[in-house]
Amino acid sequence: MALHLGAQYILEHNVGISDAVLLHPLTEEAFIENIKKRFSHEQIYTYIGTVVVSVNPYKKLPLYTPEVIEEYRSRNIYELPPHIYAISDEAYRSMRDRNLDQCIIISGESGAGKTEASKVIMQYVAQVSGKGREIDRVKEQLLQSNPVLEAFGNAKTLRNDNSSRFGKYMDIEFDFKGDPIGGVITNYLLEKSRVASQIPGERNFHIFYQLLAGADPTFLETLKLSPKPENYGFLNRSGCIKVDAIDDAKDFNMVKTGMEVIGFYRTEITEVFQLVASVLKLGNVEFSHRSNADGTDGCDISNTGEIAEVAQLLGCLEQNLTNALTQRTVEVKRDKVKTDFSVAGAVYARDALCKAIYSRLFSWLVQRINDSIKVKTEQTRKVMGVLDIYGFEVFQTNRYEQFIINYCNEKLQQIFIELTLKEEQEEYIREGIEWIHVDYFNNAVICDLIEKNNVGILALLDEQCLLPGNVTDKTFLEKLNQTCKDHPHFESRTLKKNQSDRTLPHDAFRLKHYAGNVTYKVDGFIDKNNDLLYRDLSQAMYACRHNLMKKLFPEGNPSQKSLKRPPTAGSQFKASVQELMKNLLSKNPNYIRCIKPNDDKQSGTLDLEIVKHQVRYLGLMENIRVKRAGYAYRQIYAQFLYRYKMLADETWPSWHGDVVEGVKLILANQKIQQDEIAFGKSKLFIRNPKTLFDLEETRRERMHFLATLIQKVWKGHVKREHFLLMKRSQVVISSRFRGFYGQKQYKKKKAATLLLQCCTRRWKARKLLAELKHAKRMEWAARVIHKYYLGWKVRKNYKPKFRRIAGPKVARFMVVALKRKFLLNVRDKLPSLSPVDNKWPSSPKMYKSASDQLQVMHHKWRCRKYRRKLSEAQKYTLREKATASDIFKDKKVIYPESVPRPFKGDYLNIRGDMKWKKIHSLTNDINLVFADLVHKVNRANGKIVQQLLVVSSQAFLVIDHRTMTLKYRIPIEFIEKISLSPFQDKLAVFHMKKPENGDRFAKKGDFIIGNEHIIEIVTKSSLCVKNKTNTMPEISISPQCSGQFGSSAVQVSFQQGAKGLEPGIPGVKVTRKKHLMLISEP
Repeated sequence: MALHLGAQYILEHNVGISDAVLLHPLTEEAFIENIKKRFSHEQIYTYIGTVVVSVNPYKKLPLYTPEVIEEYRSRNIYELPPHIYAISDEAYRSMRDRNLDQCIIISGESGAGKTEASKVIMQYVAQVSGKGREIDRVKEQLLQSNPVLEAFGNAKTLRNDNSSRFGKYMDIEFDFKGDPIGGVITNYLLEKSRVASQIPGERNFHIFYQLLAGADPTFLETLKLSPKPENYGFLNRSGCIKVDAIDDAKDFNMVKTGMEVIGFYRTEITEVFQLVASVLKLGNVEFSHRSNADGTDGCDISNTGEIAEVAQLLGCLEQNLTNALTQRTVEVKRDKVKTDFSVAGAVYARDALCKAIYSRLFSWLVQRINDSIKVKTEQTRKVMGVLDIYGFEVFQTNRYEQFIINYCNEKLQQIFIELTLKEEQEEYIREGIEWIHVDYFNNAVICDLIEKNNVGILALLDEQCLLPGNVTDKTFLEKLNQTCKDHPHFESRTLKKNQSDRTLPHDAFRLKHYAGNVTYKVDGFIDKNNDLLYRDLSQAMYACRHNLMKKLFPEGNPSQKSLKRPPTAGSQFKASVQELMKNLLSKNPNYIRCIKPNDDKQSGTLDLEIVKHQVRYLGLMENIRVKRAGYAYRQIYAQFLYRYKMLADETWPSWHGDVVEGVKLILANQKIQQDEIAFGKSKLFIRNPKTLFDLEETRRERMHFLATLIQKVWKGHVKREHFLLMKRSQVVISSRFRGFYGQKQYKKKKAATLLLQCCTRRWKARKLLAELKHAKRMEWAARVIHKYYLGWKVRKNYKPKFRRIAGPKVARFMVVALKRKFLLNVRDKLPSLSPVDNKWPSSPKMYKSASDQLQVMHHKWRCRKYRRKLSEAQKYTLREKATASDIFKDKKVIYPESVPRPFKGDYLNIRGDMKWKKIHSLTNDINLVFADLVHKVNRANGKIVQQLLVVSSQAFLVIDHRTMTLKYRIPIEFIEKISLSPFQDKLAVFHMKKPENGDRFAKKGDFIIGNEHIIEIVTKSSLCVKNKTNTMPEISISPQCSGQFGSSAVQVSFQQGAKGLEPGIPGVKVTRKKHLMLISEP
C-alpha cells in the first residue's frame, strides 16, 4: 500500500532507532543515547514494542496538525514513525473494530508532559471519530472539560508551569460505530493544602490568577475583588504571581467559554466564582490576640470589612461567620461548651474552611461536568479510558501529599509490571513457549508496605487517628518504627540500621520506592489524614443562602447530625485507587511513559543523569528485554483464523477442520519462517512486528481483491437484470407505440372531419346572419322614415297654434328646479356641529359662490352655538390663545410649540403657600394670573439669576424664590411695551413707564426675563394691562430694541441662534458693554 507524501517524508527523515526493541547493543547507555539523538532532532517519541516513550520538548512542535492526524489515521502502529497518534489510533480501532475496551495509562514524573499527552489523545479521538450535530456537541464538551479542570486543578510548581495537582481518569464512551456519545470523569486527591500555602517560587491554583486578570471590572466589583493578586494573602506569600508562559486573561475567557459549552448555567458560573472570591477574601482575614477573664487565650477579627464582604458573597450572617472562625463548640457529657480559638487556632480554622470550600467545589465541578457529558440513552457502549495522574514526586521536604501521590504511582507501576513484564513471562510459561527469563524488580512488596491491612502504613495511620487522647505525629512515627522496623524498604533514624545516617531526620521516615528513596516528614500526617472540619464551620456554611453551600456541606445540616466518624483521607484514597486498578485491569492497557529531560524546563536540553534516573525507575530496560526475548504479537487460534482466513484458498470462505491446522495452512501459504512463529497451547505467537505488519498488509490487499470480486459479481448481476428489464420494456414500449400511433392517426382524421363540418356550419350561419342583419336594417330604416314623416306632419298641422314664449318658461323652471335640488342636497349633507369639522358637500360650478357663502354662514352659526356652551373660564382661556395668535403667529419662531400646550398659569401651585398668602395679604394681589421660576438678567452686568415671577391682575411681582421675599412690585399699568426677538430664544424685555416721583421699583428701569412659558407670560401680561387700562401694550418683535436700565438707555441686540433657557442652566450668553447688551449663544 502506497504511503502518503507526509508519511514518506517522516520516514525518510527518521533519526536513530524508532523502536528500542531493535537496539544493538542493548544497554542502558545505548538506549539513552538513542533518545538523546532523536530528541536533538525534535523526534520526541520512541517505541518499546507498543509502549510509547515521550520526552517533554518544553516547546511547541508541528507534530499535532490535522494533516499529521490524517497520516496516522487507520495506519498500523509500526507503519509510521513513533507518535502518540499511533497508539491512540491503535487503541481506538481495537475498541471500535474488535469490541475491546481500552485504557491509555500515562505515567512519569511531574513536568514530564503527561497532561499535554492526554490532550493530544483527546484531540486525535475527536478528529478521527464520526461527524454530526450531536456527536460534535459531545466532542466539544469532552474537549472543553480539559481547560475547566486545569484551571481549577492545575498550578505552577518548581518543575512544571502547568502541573496537575489532582488525578484524573476519563472514560470516553462510544457507540457501535465508534462515535463518542459521552464520558465519565473521576478525580483523585486534589492537593487542597496548596490553597492556603505554597513553597517559594510556586503559585496557587490557576483559577485565582485567571479570575483577577481576565474578569471585567464590573464583575470583579460584584465579587468584592480588586484585580491585583498582590492584595491577597493566599497569592502573595510564595513570591511568584506572574508566569511568562501563561496568559491568565486569555485562559479565563477559555474557562468561561468551556463552562458554557459544557452546559453550565450563567447563574452556576457566577456562583462558582463567588466561592472562588470567598476563598480569596477569607485568606485576607486577620486575627488579633485577646486575653479572656478566665486566663485563656482568645482572638478577635482585625479586619471585619473582609468578613462582611465574605458574608455577602455566601449569603450568611456576618456574626455567624465570625463566631465560627473565632469559637468552637465542644460537647462534654451532652453539654455544649463554647471555647475561644487562639490566634493560631483561628488561622488553622480559617485555612481549613478555605481548603474545604475549594476542594468540595472542585468535586462538585467534576460531578457537574459528568452530569452534562454522561450518556443520555441506554445502548451498547464501548469505552476508551485515559489516565492522567500526578507523577512521582521527590521534593526537598516531602509530606503527606507526596506520600499519597507516590503510593498511587507505586500502584500504577505494579500494574505495568503485572501487565507488561510479569504477565508476559507467565503467559509464555502457561502456553509452553521456550523462554529466556528476564529479571525485574517487582514493587508489590512496597505496595504491601503501604496498603496492607492492619500492618500497612495507611492502616497504622488510620489506627492512630482513631485512638483517643493526645495522638501526635510523633506517636505515629513511633508506631511505624515498631511495626515496620524489619521491612527492607522502610528506614527511620531510631532504627539500629539507620542511627548513623545523618541524612535522615528524627521526625521523618524513608521509603525505598521503585523510583528511588524518598524521605517523608511526619509533620501534619495525623491532621491531614483526619481531614476534619469543625462542626461550627460546617453548620455555618450549611446555613448560607448560597445555592451551592448546602450541597457542599451536607454534614452541617442540624437535623441530620451523625456521631459516626467520617472515613479518613487515606482510606478514601486507598479505596479509590483500588477501584481505579480494578477498572484498568478490566481494559486492554496502552502505555505512554513520559520523561522529563531537565529540571529547568528548558527546550533543547537533555540532562543524562535525570533521564537515566527516570529510565531506571520506569523499568524501561526490563521492558525492552522482555519484548526482545519474547514475541511481539499473540492471538487465540480461532480469532487469528477468523481474521486471516482469506489468505489461504483452503480456509476461505470457511474452515471446518481443526483451528490449529487452519492457522498452519494460512502461515504456510504466506511462507512465514518457522523461527518467526511459535505455537502455544491456545495461542499463536509471532516474534517480529514486521511479520504481523506483512500479514495485515496482505490481508488488506486480499480484502481489496475480495471487495473487487464482490463488486464485479454484483455489477454483472445488476447489468443482466437491467438488460432483461430493458428487453421486457422494449416489447411493452413497441406495442404501446403501435397502439398510440394508430390512435393518433384516427384522432387526426376525426379532427379533420370535425373541422370540415365546423367550417360548413360556420359558413351557413354567417350567411343566415347576414340576411337577418340586412332585414333588421331595412326594418329600422322604415321606422326612422315613418317617425320623421309623422313629425313633419304634426309640425305642419300645429305650427300656427304653437306659443313662442314656452322656451323661456321652461328655462326658468329648470333653473328653479336646479336651485331647489342644490339646497336640498346641502340640507341633507350638512357637516357636524364641531367647529373643527371642515367637511362641506360638493356643489355644481354655477352655485360655487353661493355654496362658499353658505359654508361661512354655517361655520359662524355653529361657532356661536359652541361658544354659548363654554364657561367663562374656558372663554377666557380661548381669548388668551386667540390673543397669543394675534401677537405671535408667523412672527415668533417658537410660537407653534406653545399652541397645543394649555396655559396653566400657576406652575408652582403657590396659591396654597403660606408665605405667598402673607405677601398678597399685604399687597392685595389676590387674583394670581401667572407664577413660575424665571431667569432674570441683571441690568448692570448681564448676569442671569433665578427669581420667582408672579403676575396678578394688579401688579407685576419679582420675589426671591428661596426666602419668598418681595423684591419688586410694579403696578401692571406701568408696563407700556414688551419687546421680543423673532428667534428661538425665550426672552422678553418688559418696558416700564418712566415714573415722575412714582413707584421706587419702577425707577430701576426695564426687565429682561427668560422662561419656557414666555409666550404665556407676554400674553397674560398684555391682557392684564388691557383689562386695567383698556389699551393693549405695544408688542414689538424685532432683533433689536431699546431699553431703559436705571438712568441710562441701552440698546438690546438679539443674535440669531440663541437657544432657550434650560432650568437652572442659562442657555444664552448675555454681555453688557456700556450702552449695548448683546444676547447670543455661548
